[in-house]
Amino acid sequence: MSRRASPIAIAWTSRHRRPRGLSDARIRRAAELALEHGGRAGEGLSIVFVDDPELAAMHAEWLADPTPTDVISFDLGGGDGGPMGELYVSTERARAVAERRGLDLVREHLLYVVHGALHLCGHDDHEPRERARMRRAERTVLAQLAAPRRK
Repeated sequence: MSRRASPIAIAWTSRHRRPRGLSDARIRRAAELALEHGGRAGEGLSIVFVDDPELAAMHAEWLADPTPTDVISFDLGGGDGGPMGELYVSTERARAVAERRGLDLVREHLLYVVHGALHLCGHDDHEPRERARMRRAERTVLAQLAAPRRK
């Protein structure tokens, strides 16, 4: 008997407005495609959008680095039908990077979801070869989403 995975749950705890065009359906699809690309299709995932101070505090507590970051992934194992992981995405970081680089804000948020989900699938970005593999995977998934790069 196969177990049924938890759905992809999405929450916004930030005081920032959700960017126009960034629906739960698009976020969910980005996560699904990333998990599929990483060999973990059908897994449950929780995605929480937070502000910079909240994510920086988590970064300090769990990774001993108090600097702001874009996304943090937690692998929960997915046992007993629960989610395989949690992603915490900084809405402020996405907005700042998109504005500074002239990128599409929705795509930047989707990139962080894809990036975090790929981490849960075993991708890493600490070494140059790993980083290149991660970037290729991100581009592949974002191309499937037809997410525009520029504003």
